[in-house]
Amino acid sequence: MDDYEAALRDIQAALTLCPDYRMFDGKVAGRQLRTLVYEHVESWTTADCWMQLYEKWSNVDDIGSLSVIYQMLEADACKGVLYFRQSLLLLRLKCPEAAMRSLQLAREHASSDHERLVYEGWILYDTGHCEEGLQKAKESIRIKRSFEAYFLQAYALAESSLDPSSSSTVVSLLEDALKCPSDRLRKGQALNNLGSVYVDCEKLDLAADCYINALKVRHTRAHQGLARVHFLRNDKAAAYEEMTRLIEKAQNNASAYEKRSEYCDRELAKSDLEMVTRLDPLRVYPYRYRAAVLMDSRKEGEAIAELSRAIAFKADLHLLHLRAAFHEHNGDVSSALRDCRAALSVDPNHQEMLELHSRVNSHEP
Repeated sequence: MDDYEAALRDIQAALTLCPDYRMFDGKVAGRQLRTLVYEHVESWTTADCWMQLYEKWSNVDDIGSLSVIYQMLEADACKGVLYFRQSLLLLRLKCPEAAMRSLQLAREHASSDHERLVYEGWILYDTGHCEEGLQKAKESIRIKRSFEAYFLQAYALAESSLDPSSSSTVVSLLEDALKCPSDRLRKGQALNNLGSVYVDCEKLDLAADCYINALKVRHTRAHQGLARVHFLRNDKAAAYEEMTRLIEKAQNNASAYEKRSEYCDRELAKSDLEMVTRLDPLRVYPYRYRAAVLMDSRKEGEAIAELSRAIAFKADLHLLHLRAAFHEHNGDVSSALRDCRAALSVDPNHQEMLELHSRVNSHEP
């Protein structure tokens, strides 16, 4: 096809995930193929790369964004910032090991002590040491007030604190972050997060303002937050339209179709979730939804078959629980017990699963 730009995008994304990646049965190093393909594409300046990154990030093109960052890392001096952005994308793509490797590289290439402390804070947070991560953010702020330090502190506090009063602190921290210099990509994310906090506090007008301001700097995912505001205002049609705008703009839009299915009638929802499965067959929610609809229609065999399609690639606790319940409904005790035992091997303390297992076990001859 001679589409060298697309080939370069995919090779650079693959090398981001696995720097030692080899192709063609291990005979060709990925880096070697990249060098050959790179000769056939137009070279970008640093300014071109930042423009491309902003465009692709705004269009929810995560693979394209990864590729641009890889290219920038080959030449750009601010490697700490770029490795950090890379880690954010990898987390979004559910690649935690690669994301952690990028975070560690960000720490190694940090240009200052306050920047290094932020990356150390994220590493601690992502490995379950939230309080220690918060302390790193505070240390960084004592050296220099920065967007990323305030953002880390706000994010960690919002995700870890069970105290409802902490939301006012999170709002204050995000407002402090927005006062610090940063680019529109990160400002949009902070506005989006601030909108989410306001939604949780039931301050819908303030939330809508944040999402609208995020959209003004092309943080496209803010459409989803704004859709939620419309829904909470009992305007389901507006929520559906907002998600449609996200679908139209986003390069990777399987999750947007899935979310839009919550704002429409059953037939439209089924259509959206069929699209999700075509775009990303490994997302499990559409299988659960279709199985529940089939069960409501008393098509028990088809419902179980739908769940089995998903379980074949993911031993998900909720899927196993649902299939066990369907088997119990059909009187298939041995199949129900099999799924109960499989689910309890994933989570031995799952209360609903334990109750179902006990109930099914009492019916075993």
